[in-house]
Amino acid sequence: MKILGLLRHAKSDWDDMSTRDFDRGLNQRGRRGAALMGEHIREGDYDFDLLLASPAERVKKTLESAELGMTPRFDQRLYLSSADTMIDVIHEKGGEDQAILVCAHNPGLQEMLLRLIAPSNENALFDEASIKFPTAAFAVIELPIDDWSELGGEDGQLVHFMRPRDLDPELGPEGN
Repeated sequence: MKILGLLRHAKSDWDDMSTRDFDRGLNQRGRRGAALMGEHIREGDYDFDLLLASPAERVKKTLESAELGMTPRFDQRLYLSSADTMIDVIHEKGGEDQAILVCAHNPGLQEMLLRLIAPSNENALFDEASIKFPTAAFAVIELPIDDWSELGGEDGQLVHFMRPRDLDPELGPEGN
């Protein structure tokens, strides 16, 4: 059994429209959401052995605010990547690690979640995550595989899904 965690970067800062997408940081709401989700992850039931991350500034700032106590292994391929590319990176870097956390971007993270969950394992958590995988959302998938090279089929089960708004209603969708 392998454990795959998916963490989307927190809410980006769009104040300076001249900033390249790759270089955008977080806004105040994003920093609050990342810190809250970091606390949730640290206090949770999962201990991750490896943190793979996009090198985009908003991912770096998310991880900085989350204070997960892990040194990320940044991989350029995770910047705005597809689920297929994420799977390739995990195949290459997963090694003997039991539990991997990937911090990256949508739509790739949501594509990954939708791809890895077996139809027979769909549940209420899956229903929520399939509607929207918002900024700073965190999901955990249990995979009945022995080696990361087996990752890619529809055999997983979503066992955890949390959004910042689930922990603090003030971090819910703006305008509500």
